Amino acid sequence: MKISVKTGSGIELMRESNRRLGILHDELSEIIKPGITTAYINKCGEELIEKLGGVPNFKNYEGYPAAICVSVNDEVVHGIPTEDRVLDEGDIVSLDAGLIYKGFHSDAARTHAVGEIAPEVARLVTETRRSFFAGVSRAVAGGRLYDISNGVASYIERFGYGIVYDLTGHGIGRSLHEEPMIPNFHVKKRGPKLESGMTLAVEPMITLGRGDVEWLDDDWTVVTADGSWAAHYENTILITEGEPEILSLGEKEKPYLEEAKRLGLFGKEKED
Repeated sequence: MKISVKTGSGIELMRESNRRLGILHDELSEIIKPGITTAYINKCGEELIEKLGGVPNFKNYEGYPAAICVSVNDEVVHGIPTEDRVLDEGDIVSLDAGLIYKGFHSDAARTHAVGEIAPEVARLVTETRRSFFAGVSRAVAGGRLYDISNGVASYIERFGYGIVYDLTGHGIGRSLHEEPMIPNFHVKKRGPKLESGMTLAVEPMITLGRGDVEWLDDDWTVVTADGSWAAHYENTILITEGEPEILSLGEKEKPYLEEAKRLGLFGKEKED
């Protein structure tokens, strides 16, 4: 398994690509409300990517027809936005997006509440996000790849949620998907050693029921087999000698990093 290591300008361009993606997610979060269509989210997203000076890396990737993956309720990932899918009060919607900036890719996902949502669903969204921080806290140079996987799984299993086995995180850089695959479940082997300069997209996909999934007839949309709702949280990270750098964390997401530090899930809380 060959995992690419970025240096110099490659690292800076990964930072910049993902910084722009963080802005995209922050801005898309502002439009989520009952009554909008998933096609409208995609339209806004594609326009914002262009405004940010990027190219949507999902659009036409292996035939995927949109710039933003918009997945609602029991759709885990890769939902195709349409004019006839309208968000209702109480839904959750996962937005998975990426862009290319000067040849380097970014990738991140967020799950949003549409209006007021049920408490058990809100907790699923929260704990899925926290499991990301628990996993990537172990992503340091000299550590091992599956320390990340085991960190996600160890955190999330206490809640009785389902972990999706059929989909994983991945390496990222000059290509959207590079080696390695990064599971969100326990792996007995520790995996390859992590090195400074590696960039990884870590993305827990967690369900209220079992972790089994199915593909719809469009060959893209992945849904839970039991109809339970699912949450998705992803960021692109940079391995360093110390704490991993979370490259795609927008301003609206930074309080969640501070929360993770307060909870002891990630690094140390900043001193006042």
